[in-house]
Amino acid sequence: MRIDDLAAGGEVRGADLADRDLRADLEQEPTAPRVFADCDLTRADLRGAHLVGAVFEGCRLAGARFDGAALDGARFIGGGAAEARFTGAECIGTAFDRVDLANTEWARAVLTEAVFTACRMTGAGLSGLRGIGCAFARCNLMLARLKGVSLRGQRIHGVRMDEADLTEADLRATVWSESRLRGATLAGADFDGADLRGADLGEIDLADAGALRGATVSPQQADMLLAGLGIRVLAGSAEQSGPGPD
Repeated sequence: MRIDDLAAGGEVRGADLADRDLRADLEQEPTAPRVFADCDLTRADLRGAHLVGAVFEGCRLAGARFDGAALDGARFIGGGAAEARFTGAECIGTAFDRVDLANTEWARAVLTEAVFTACRMTGAGLSGLRGIGCAFARCNLMLARLKGVSLRGQRIHGVRMDEADLTEADLRATVWSESRLRGATLAGADFDGADLRGADLGEIDLADAGALRGATVSPQQADMLLAGLGIRVLAGSAEQSGPGPD
């Protein structure tokens, strides 16, 4: 397919679309599914584009603008989209697999049933999301902003959330394995019924400790939590030193 006929849909391979304004080309539903393979879409403008069911495979998407785009059922496979913007985008059932999404912005995006697998998402802005049921597996979310995110009832495996902002996050009944929460901000988060035995919690500040009320932790984690509060746990009882002076 010719680059100048993007509106029709179909596969585009190896195209240089960097810095292009593609809004007019992609605003309408195509006659064939859109597939972009090994394309350079660096800083491309795709705001409001109709990309339902589209495929982006091995593409360069750094700084691209997907604000308000229709991305329901789309698939992003490999490639990099660091600092791309997805604010207000519709991403119902969208899949991101092995994509570099560092420092991306997602405010007001609808991420119902969206799945992120093995993605680098350091510093991503995921506060103010709409919809429920988005999932992260084997992702790096260090320093990510996840205020108010809902992951209720999910199994969270291989996820790094070191120093992430989880303020007021709904993490009830989550089950964690091979994951990290060291240095995360937990103020107002809800872990009721969560199983945190498979998470590295590090030392929890006194201000955040209350967020873990109702969660299950291992004895070793309990020791770490108490250490963070300045409390030492010793086995056995104190020895009697004999009667004191009269």
